[in-house]
Amino acid sequence: MARRALIIGGSGQIGRAVARRLAEAGWTVTAAQKRPERFPADVAASTIKLDREAPGALAHAVSSGFDALIDTVAYDEGHARQLLEAQGDVGALVVISSGSVYRDEAGRTLDESRQNGFPQFPVPITEDQPTVAPGVATYSTRKAALEEALLQGTRRPLTILRPFAIHGEGSPHVREWWFLKRILDGRKRIPLAFAGESRFHTSATANIAELVRVALDAPATRILNAADPEALTVAQIGEAIARIYGAAPEFVRLDGPPRRGVGATPWTGAGPMVADMARARALGYRPVATYAEAVGAACRSAESRAKAGEPFEPYIAAMFDYQAEDRFFSS
Repeated sequence: MARRALIIGGSGQIGRAVARRLAEAGWTVTAAQKRPERFPADVAASTIKLDREAPGALAHAVSSGFDALIDTVAYDEGHARQLLEAQGDVGALVVISSGSVYRDEAGRTLDESRQNGFPQFPVPITEDQPTVAPGVATYSTRKAALEEALLQGTRRPLTILRPFAIHGEGSPHVREWWFLKRILDGRKRIPLAFAGESRFHTSATANIAELVRVALDAPATRILNAADPEALTVAQIGEAIARIYGAAPEFVRLDGPPRRGVGATPWTGAGPMVADMARARALGYRPVATYAEAVGAACRSAESRAKAGEPFEPYIAAMFDYQAEDRFFSS
């Protein structure tokens, strides 16, 4: 009999990739989300409507029994409590956290980098790197609280995944739009701070989905980084996207940090953030795609979103001050 999986957030970029990969691997997949109509029609999965914030809703959704419960949108300690309440009816849990929970030796994190300076991490970052204290103050502290509550309360095998700069189909959080819009707008010169050498490790949803599959085939309680085979520089990311569109803009490599925002990209930082994947490889995980092979899905999704007039995340939508770039180049 096929194993059964329930995916929370099935229509999101990670959820749909996990649904597709598990269905290909022979699982019977149910995708749960607030708006089931958004689930892609080409994925072999059933859908149910789920408002996880309704008391007891998640526990009721899994009451028929599932071999795996995958939560792609868990955010804080409250979501951890929901999962723990439902764990009696599932065989194993996989929960998506974030690489943003890591802190450097000085206690600096991505969340407070504007106030405290960019964190200086070892290269690469292993899963044993210290993390922020759990709390409610920031995205990272909430994710840390999620992890702590799950690890303390789980009675089932639990895999926590920590992806980094996620890319794939079906999200308003499309970092790739930073390059893609400039290419589509015919920008001939694209400025890159720190000489385009910043590295913020990317995580393809297809690779995250494959790691979910591998983890479920060897259930245990653990934490795993989830990132692409290589940590490309910002310039290499731009080159990969430009190749897809047959474009050849000049990447202008600026020394040092952004100049009043000019040269700042969604991957820009004053230090590298590179994930160690040795622990995942030891389980038998092998990535299914490089960044260059996988990024087309994010680009196509971004184009569709723009044509439909659907909004991008505000911080991405605000990164297109062409007048500032032109003034910089003219000076």
